[in-house]
Amino acid sequence: MIRSAFDAAAIRDAVEVLAAGGLVAMPTETVYGLAADACSGEAVARIYAAKGRPRFNPLIAHVADLAAAEKLAMFDPLSRRLAEAFWPGPLTLVLSKRSDTGLSDLATAGLDTVAVRVPAHPAAQALLRAFEGPLAAPSANRSGHVSPTTAAHVEADLGDVVPIILDAGPSAVGVESTILCIVDGTVHLLRAGGLAREAIEALAGRPVIIAGLDDPEAPVAPGQLASHYAPSAPVRLDVADVRPGEALIAFGLRLPHGAEEAVAIINLSPRGDLVEAAAGLFAALRQLDGKASAIAVSPIPNEGLGEAIRDRLARAAAPRPED
Repeated sequence: MIRSAFDAAAIRDAVEVLAAGGLVAMPTETVYGLAADACSGEAVARIYAAKGRPRFNPLIAHVADLAAAEKLAMFDPLSRRLAEAFWPGPLTLVLSKRSDTGLSDLATAGLDTVAVRVPAHPAAQALLRAFEGPLAAPSANRSGHVSPTTAAHVEADLGDVVPIILDAGPSAVGVESTILCIVDGTVHLLRAGGLAREAIEALAGRPVIIAGLDDPEAPVAPGQLASHYAPSAPVRLDVADVRPGEALIAFGLRLPHGAEEAVAIINLSPRGDLVEAAAGLFAALRQLDGKASAIAVSPIPNEGLGEAIRDRLARAAAPRPED
């Protein structure tokens, strides 16, 4: 059932569902999350069951503030600086887990680290403060499907298993959080996302290492599976032309050759604004999925939020795992 995220009664009812081990879809500034009590193994198992998510893919623990995060994880000096600068916001930090957190092992996929985030969205903040505990909250979609940026997207994917979907309108950022891990003072980017790498480097005073910890068979953070965020139609990237039967995701004013023959066209940002493009990416993939033999994607700059957009599209275009 879709209910207003700004209705106090809806928040109270959502807390009751969570306390009973149930699932609630909550809005965040990045995408909508499928929330459950991160300390309840049964509740977290319901997330995996609802999403069809691989058991080895860890979940992010969402908390209301830095003080709550410190109860779950140990912060090195640089991680603390990043948290103080970018929380609340679209940043997830992978940190050493404290021994007495009470977190379910399923939430961390049995790792001795935990991925933690403080969301900025006022509805997410209201739910977290009312619940008074960490919420595991991956994107509220079937695993491998396009991530949801509206309550209607959640209802289409999970409406039969989520009793309350808190609706706060479209997500402002539109891609998941950036995930970082600090190892011996080196900043590793585990997933590009809503916080641009350049902003992180400016604060840290050192380069961000993009490779080094990314093992798709044993990910240490969400979003590291090679084939992810995938529509059912094949996706072609950086196209110079559009083939017969294809739909087109465009960017900017220059369209590829043959665009006029596309089955459908969605331009993520005619004016070339990467923030606008990121906010509309998942909605575009959803809208075009099933309407064409394939989805062709115009080139998108690999800078700022373009890095996160390209990361999502590369995962959407990756070969599907065999059943």
